[in-house]
Amino acid sequence: MKLWQKDSTALSALTEKFTVGRDREFDLQLAKYDVLGSIAHVTMLSENGLMTAEEAALAIKGLKDISVLIENGSFSIEEGIEDVHSQVEYMLTSRIGEAGKKIHSGRSRNDQVAVDIKLFLRSSILELSEEIKNLFELLLNQSEKYKDKLLPGYTHLQIAMPSSFGLWLGSYAESLVDDMEMMAAAFSVTNKNPLGSGAGYGSSFPLNRQRTTELLGFKTLNWNAAYAQTSRGKTEKLVAMAISCVAATLNKLSMDCCLYLNQNFNFISFPDHLTTGSSIMPHKKNPDIFELIRGKCNRLQSLPNELTLLTTNLPSGYHREMQLTKEILFPAIEELRSCLQLMQVMITEIRVNDNILDDPKYSYLFSVEAVNELVNKGIPFREAYKEVGNKIEKGEFHFDHSKGLHHTHEGSIGNLCNDKIADEFLRVFAKLQ
Repeated sequence: MKLWQKDSTALSALTEKFTVGRDREFDLQLAKYDVLGSIAHVTMLSENGLMTAEEAALAIKGLKDISVLIENGSFSIEEGIEDVHSQVEYMLTSRIGEAGKKIHSGRSRNDQVAVDIKLFLRSSILELSEEIKNLFELLLNQSEKYKDKLLPGYTHLQIAMPSSFGLWLGSYAESLVDDMEMMAAAFSVTNKNPLGSGAGYGSSFPLNRQRTTELLGFKTLNWNAAYAQTSRGKTEKLVAMAISCVAATLNKLSMDCCLYLNQNFNFISFPDHLTTGSSIMPHKKNPDIFELIRGKCNRLQSLPNELTLLTTNLPSGYHREMQLTKEILFPAIEELRSCLQLMQVMITEIRVNDNILDDPKYSYLFSVEAVNELVNKGIPFREAYKEVGNKIEKGEFHFDHSKGLHHTHEGSIGNLCNDKIADEFLRVFAKLQ
């Protein structure tokens, strides 16, 4: 059954299979939002005299009954029914009769799927943001816990300057602040109501779009009916960009952990149940979780490009390619959620090794400390740099770091400013309220 089908219309099986594609699979994730959108639309139709109060009450009760089926997992899109919109309308009409046939007045499947996707993405952003917040708080807590544990810092993968586990973990917490800025921006664009735009050109019915905006909890609406449709693809791409930013942070943190767990670094370790072994090498403790997060997040970073290539040569108005955004974006949301959750498990269980910098190979980490010490005695920086450099060349360099390091400026190993970073995160997170 198809909402657009006339009595004389029939599709070949090949055409139907190709055009429907995987829509029925991904539409199950939209079912609860399709019902919510329909309830809001019916409420508005009744208030504007386009359905009687009795018809609307009957339709809303029927839609709520369908919602119960969705919540308990009993809802499915039957064979031969094209999409979730058709299934909901078919079920409703089967239950309440003629009143069910009136709920599509003043809307098109174009604005129906647009509102479903916006509601779905809005909810998904909020859920992902909670996971990001959990990881952020964990990283800051671990940063504070290990702030006095020194760690080699690298540039070009060469020994550079002393760092700390507090500085390292706190850096990824602050990275999530910027990632949340992207999530908040995507949320702002997503939180606009396209319902009532019809096929992209409005309706001759006296619809009240601000009323459905209020009923569905959107902050505002896509005012222009044509843009409400043109925003399809663009909205998804903005969400994909936010996902890709978080993925980039998780990817880099995963790579660090793979290196630091390596025996040649030996900075960190994890319980045996979080690493895997080898079928022939009994000593192996492989960082499979980090490697999979790294790989999955590399794929997630391709999302904006994939959506760009899908939509880049389309004129205004609706086009069937929009259906493909679901199969690109929907699995990615679940993938990022699982990566965030597994990263929380790993960072909770991280074990930091002691006295790493006592190893003689890290002595050059303190060359800048030695230069600065001379500068503090009145020697010009360039002269101090040359003096320490000559000692290094002759193999005469030695610096005693046991007396401690004195880095006090904002964001240094002695002044992490984690409280300021926490304030920044809360400021950004508040944009989702």
